[in-house]
Amino acid sequence: MNIGFHQRIAATLQTPLESAGIKTLQVNVGYRCNMSCWHCHVNAGPARDEVMDKDTADAVLSALRENDIATLDITGGAPEMSPQFFRLVAGAKQAGRHVIVRSNLTIYFQKGYEYLPEFYCAQNIEISASLPCYLESGVDQVRGAGAFEKSIRALRILNGLGYADGTGVRRLNLVYNPSGAFLAPDQRSLEADYRRELATRYGISFDHLFVFANMPIGRFRTWLERNNAYHEYMDKLEQAFNPMAVGGLMCRHLLSIGWDGKIHDCDFNQMLGLTVQGDHSRHIADFDYERLKHREIRIGDHCYGCAAGQGST
Repeated sequence: MNIGFHQRIAATLQTPLESAGIKTLQVNVGYRCNMSCWHCHVNAGPARDEVMDKDTADAVLSALRENDIATLDITGGAPEMSPQFFRLVAGAKQAGRHVIVRSNLTIYFQKGYEYLPEFYCAQNIEISASLPCYLESGVDQVRGAGAFEKSIRALRILNGLGYADGTGVRRLNLVYNPSGAFLAPDQRSLEADYRRELATRYGISFDHLFVFANMPIGRFRTWLERNNAYHEYMDKLEQAFNPMAVGGLMCRHLLSIGWDGKIHDCDFNQMLGLTVQGDHSRHIADFDYERLKHREIRIGDHCYGCAAGQGST
């Protein structure tokens, strides 16, 4: 790497990177998951025991009710495995907020979670579901044997409940991450490929495909280092830096709340233990909307992952 991300931002903006408001409160309710995907930046898995407690969940709901934040975006791990998951969904819906859940789809076939599709349907929850390929081999390579078959079954169930029916009431988005140390293709062309292949092969429809680069942290960084590919991958990200992507960086429009209530600029900073900087609250229990909505964002070289190519918005 030749130029650090701080230098890149200084040359591009002539000012520090700052928040443009808080449209979304993204809440990681814990790292427990029924899967252990090799590219997971959270290092999630069945053995993780970090989960949000009731007091923290209530503080999240207070922040939503008392401030002009339109969306609650719930993630994990498998967020559905958190004891506070349903409390957050119900509280946010009662407050009139839009709710997005980051789902791995396979959780619907775990004992005790079979009712999730109907629950999401009844609440009109927007679902963003990980599907790293439209082919079985591509998905199972990243997520484990049988993951693709379960994902297809889950998507068919969701379509049958009215998801992605064109009305926009029940939105179903898919999320693509590369299956190796390379950058993602163009989002528009890849979405067309997904739409054609999933419809032709399986009769499945969806609303949007979101394309993200793999972040060089967590389990993916471990894989890079084990294969002596970390520095090469960082060079790829740096070389693909796109100044036009800076304005749409997701950290400019959201805050990330960890399972322990600590406040971060994004989910990736959360995984690195980097809380928000500056003279304001760093825990959801002391949430200060006015100070946080125009804060300076804490950045590092890992941020190249969000500003490479088309960017991760």
